[in-house]
Amino acid sequence: MKFIGIDLGWKSQPSGLCCLELTAGKLQILDLDRLELIADILTWIDKTVEPEEPAMIAVDAPTLIPNPIGSRLPDKLTHKYFGKYHAGCYPANQNLPFAERTVNFGLELESRGFAHAPTIDPQKLGRYQIEVFPHPATINLFNLERILKYKKGRINERRLELIKLQNYILDILPTLTPPLCTLRLCGSFTSEIPTTGAALKAAEDKLDSLICAYVAAHWWHWGEQRNLVLGDRTTGYIVIPGKMGSGEWGVGSGE
Repeated sequence: MKFIGIDLGWKSQPSGLCCLELTAGKLQILDLDRLELIADILTWIDKTVEPEEPAMIAVDAPTLIPNPIGSRLPDKLTHKYFGKYHAGCYPANQNLPFAERTVNFGLELESRGFAHAPTIDPQKLGRYQIEVFPHPATINLFNLERILKYKKGRINERRLELIKLQNYILDILPTLTPPLCTLRLCGSFTSEIPTTGAALKAAEDKLDSLICAYVAAHWWHWGEQRNLVLGDRTTGYIVIPGKMGSGEWGVGSGE
């Protein structure tokens, strides 16, 4: 089973791409990349996952937007449950400039057989897609008290926060189930997180895509036993890992 993470550029900026494969009970990193054009991203997916091959694609972008105005239910629920961690998401509606791009991306995935999976039978092979959101995912995966603020601010401050993210990935994801094998991770980046703006953004996109791919694997492995689903197929939804080590899996679909 393969797990694809896509930190989708909502406008025209590049997207981070990650492919993990579950082999002998461990998640191996097959690829980390960054591409700009949607056509190139879809070509990458087509090359990475054969037409009948089982895989789950986790996209950090609103691929289901049923509401013409305002916010979707899952957007509101991120603020309800994760606002205190600064992890609420941006509102999505059909009138916003990015809506056509992100919704069409989800439709392209559906045309390739990747069905939306806001509910799932754990560990059942298939072709699925889900919407994810790295910020609340990292809150629960790494037991953080607030998000790692690597997206805004001075470059040196963002870099320090991104180093923290990389260290959490290296130290914690190998201890979870399914475990991430990180032998190739360091070789996938420069030995240190970059110090210049453009290179830092590229590293950020790749790390975010890795988090997305891991969330896909965690959802596939555990389903609702150890994950939260904010919303549903009708309202739009976001899949978030449950809080690690506490047994607090209590936020259910649409609550």
